[in-house]
Amino acid sequence: MKYSYSDLAKMIDHSLLHPAMTDADLEAGCKLAAKYQVASVCIKPYAVKQAVEWLQGSGVLVGCVIGFPQGNSTTESKRYETQLACQDGANEIDMVINVGKALSGDWTYVEADVKAVSDEAHKHGAKVKVIFENDYLTAGGAGLSSDDFKRKLCEICERAGADWVKTSTGYGFVKQADGSYNYKGATEHDLALMRASCSPKVQVKAAGGVRDLDGLIRVRDLGGTRCGATATAAMMDDYRKREAAGETGETAGKIGSGGY
Repeated sequence: MKYSYSDLAKMIDHSLLHPAMTDADLEAGCKLAAKYQVASVCIKPYAVKQAVEWLQGSGVLVGCVIGFPQGNSTTESKRYETQLACQDGANEIDMVINVGKALSGDWTYVEADVKAVSDEAHKHGAKVKVIFENDYLTAGGAGLSSDDFKRKLCEICERAGADWVKTSTGYGFVKQADGSYNYKGATEHDLALMRASCSPKVQVKAAGGVRDLDGLIRVRDLGGTRCGATATAAMMDDYRKREAAGETGETAGKIGSGGY
């Protein structure tokens, strides 16, 4: 295979964020994450302390979402939510920018928002991923094209101390022409753009639209180091199956079909 099992498993942040997930679902998800030896679970704030207990000794980190999924909390709320998550044992923080403020061109606010969370998390030894929600940014904003807008966000997040920039929440549903709601999540274009727009010290995370092993490999090829996923078992079982069959893993998988 092109990459080792560990190379790919340690890219996965196993997502346990659906609002209808019960405590039993969360515990089962943590056990699955431990079984497949992924990088982390990404879990709801109230469950961080319990997840730390479930994952003790497994080597799997606990990540917590902040201001999720819409990013509209006040900066102080996000900072305090980060403080509580870190005190409960979170190793990583996935925060959502204030999209409306960004689209308004209030870059000072956006940078201060990210910096407050980053500073708080770093004080506790945790790392920060900043979610852009790119499905809301397809038309650009504040006088910038979509690509230039994302480049600007990368610049701001790096200056504010972010450890990762991240494409999406996986819940950024946009109203379609037929009245339904859907989203793309991570796309190859955005991953390449975000990777090129940050220095090597800032990593890139994909979320949404990566549902199979080929997609995970493609994220890696594009320079992504983390990937939010619910299809962890399917991805890594497929890896073992291909490995046993002697396949090389040289695929042309694509990203962007929707789903987290």
